[in-house]
Amino acid sequence: MQFMMSNIAVIGYGSQVKRLIDILLEQDKSCQIAAIADPKHEEIKRQMQAEGADTSGIQYYESADELLGQNKYDGVLIGTRCSLHTPMAIKVLNKGFPLYLEKPVSTSMTDLIALREAYRSSVSPVVVSFPLRVTHHVKLVKEIIDSGKIGTVEHVQAVNNVAYGSVYYHNWYRNEEETQGLFLQKATHDFDYITHILGIKPVRVCAMTSKQIFKGTKRAGLTCGECSEQESCPESPQNLRKSGEQPFGDHCCFAEDTGNEDSGSALVEYESGMHVSYSQNFFVKKKAGTRGARFMGYKGTVEFDWATDQVKVFMHHTPRVETYQIDSSATAVGHGGGDHILMDNFAQMMKDHGTKSISPLEAGLESALLCLKAKASAQTGSFQKIEWPDEEATLERSGE
Repeated sequence: MQFMMSNIAVIGYGSQVKRLIDILLEQDKSCQIAAIADPKHEEIKRQMQAEGADTSGIQYYESADELLGQNKYDGVLIGTRCSLHTPMAIKVLNKGFPLYLEKPVSTSMTDLIALREAYRSSVSPVVVSFPLRVTHHVKLVKEIIDSGKIGTVEHVQAVNNVAYGSVYYHNWYRNEEETQGLFLQKATHDFDYITHILGIKPVRVCAMTSKQIFKGTKRAGLTCGECSEQESCPESPQNLRKSGEQPFGDHCCFAEDTGNEDSGSALVEYESGMHVSYSQNFFVKKKAGTRGARFMGYKGTVEFDWATDQVKVFMHHTPRVETYQIDSSATAVGHGGGDHILMDNFAQMMKDHGTKSISPLEAGLESALLCLKAKASAQTGSFQKIEWPDEEATLERSGE
């Protein structure tokens, strides 16, 4: 039987998009890499060949413009550094190709507005890398809430204590000019799944960040190998390995050039009047790591935790607690299994542009807007309305 192959192009062949492409190619044998654009394309080609990949059918380009100007592709994946997500996405949107876009979709308000405008005039179907919203955990929680079992959700408490948080201080992620802070890097996922479950829009946010641990006075650019304290420092690569952790780089996380806050919290008001409290932390270790939320209605509470693969329902007016155990074989890799689901959605979208995205760009835009407003709130100590600048101008002109 002859399969119609789906030719995919990749702009920015980073480690995350490589992992996703491996999932895509494993799940759908009719997909193949047709082109890669990356300044390091020669190094990438050698590495792919060393890993046993057949690179004979892949065209390599220095830039996205070269790649997009050569051929028609069934789909394009963007895996560049975060600050390039928007400009690269706009190039793809202008071509009309199906797009898989890494989060955050934008790292500035200027980029976010430009991306929204490009999307409005494009025919490209888009999948945003929000795998948490499609995990079995979130699907079950939404199913329970939508059934009316716990009543209308009137309060949410969400938490993300990141046991591998050192990734944001030991390698390129430490560059805050690139990340624009950890609301955009991490909370964008959580804000998305919370809003997805609630099915209503956020309208106002108040946030705070702090940097208490990953800071210091050691010289900028210092690496662990150059440091006289590497044998005693619990964050050195050798000591992380000894404690069973994976090192993510060797830059000193106690140097004066270490960027990013190491904890942050936000209060988000939604259009119904209810609010969400969210908190994230990046210096906890091992079993202290947890990620999940409690959704509370008058009739009951539903909570879940990706760390335990459990969903629990506590009924308020009867002595009943229901526990659901998610099969760990379905959640062991790829953001609780969500990456596999998104890759399948993108594969189907490339074959049929009428396939609905289960993680649309509208969600990416909304989450990035909330993250940018949370960052502004933390910087200014003020409440921030979650609205687009052109919406603010419209309201001012109309006198509302």
